[in-house]
Amino acid sequence: MAATNYAILDAPTREFMAHMQLKYPTERETNELLVRKLERRTSQTQDYHVPRLSEMEQWIHAFFTANLDAPFHITHPRWLAGGASKLQVLFEIEWQQAGKARQDRMVVRMDPAESHNATSRLREAELLRAFRGVIPVPEVFFVDEQARWFPEPALIYAFSDGVTKPKTTASGAVSGLGIRFGADLRAKLGPQFVEHLAKIHAFPIDSAGFTTMESPSTGTTEAAQLQLNRARRVWEEDRGEDFPLMDVAVNWLSRNLPVLDQVSVIHGDYRSGNFLFDEASARITTWLDWERGHLGDRHRDLAWITQAMFGDPRDDGQGYYICGLLSEQEFHERYQNTSGLVIDPVRLQWYSVLNCYQALVSTLGSCYRVVRMGKNHQDALMVALKAEAAMASARLQEMLMEIL
Repeated sequence: MAATNYAILDAPTREFMAHMQLKYPTERETNELLVRKLERRTSQTQDYHVPRLSEMEQWIHAFFTANLDAPFHITHPRWLAGGASKLQVLFEIEWQQAGKARQDRMVVRMDPAESHNATSRLREAELLRAFRGVIPVPEVFFVDEQARWFPEPALIYAFSDGVTKPKTTASGAVSGLGIRFGADLRAKLGPQFVEHLAKIHAFPIDSAGFTTMESPSTGTTEAAQLQLNRARRVWEEDRGEDFPLMDVAVNWLSRNLPVLDQVSVIHGDYRSGNFLFDEASARITTWLDWERGHLGDRHRDLAWITQAMFGDPRDDGQGYYICGLLSEQEFHERYQNTSGLVIDPVRLQWYSVLNCYQALVSTLGSCYRVVRMGKNHQDALMVALKAEAAMASARLQEMLMEIL
């Protein structure tokens, strides 16, 4: 096998981009996002700087000046903490919508120059609008999908109240991982967690009018192939080293592609840390971070949720609570009873392997490349996330040895 030319990944050529598109076919919009990522990597100069709050404020004013007919007034812009891949600014605005005066707290959610997740703000907006009134999600106001007013694509939506973890409880890991809720909150949040997931997977996609997502065909392996292609392509475009375990995983995944029985909306990152809740009432107030959303196999979400890195070890030492909320058995039983959908252990196993592979793509590949290129506001967090690769690789090796 020819040695990999890693130098080309710092400045990909047109020939390399074309080769990746042919080798790993993906959804149209996914392809456009990945091509744009490589084009930006090549074209942007090395004097990139993290946007200042004053610059963000100027871009926000420019956006509303161009998109509102009536006067508006913006106050108290400030950075929002949290989130591993997007810049977020919270602000208050007095404005008019449909001739009525409004006062809102809004959030600008903007891509960095290069993210460890190349995702679509327009797709995220479509999903949030589709699920408004179905499960708790923030109201979407505007999308600058072509980056006409902001330097990168941006989404503007309503600020949601709530917390990701109990105020008296420290998270044991980065990016909202390993949250310890305690028995009382587990009992109240767990059923909501399952109920909302069931509504997502049972959502009637034909009535939504999605324009950014393609529906894979049932009775085929298309859904699994598209997700595998995306992960393999990102690995080839971002990694900085050979890792033979990834080749073993790809060989098994490619030979065992599962057949899709029903197309569902997939959240893509459904877990603790990505929902807010009101601690006093123990009600989930909103679901965030839909950037990995797509149409596909529900087992992708189910396998993602049950990863150990999102769990909280049980006090009795018998495993862990799924996303800190339910035992795996209780989660499976509640999901099947609530959704009316069955969980196929064969497909769950395949997507569990894919998710471990994907975690390594993100940590060993994309996080490395983002830090190397120096075009992200969260370099320290990217390094911390890269450390999660040890756990993901150990789990992937364990699963493959059990299978093979």
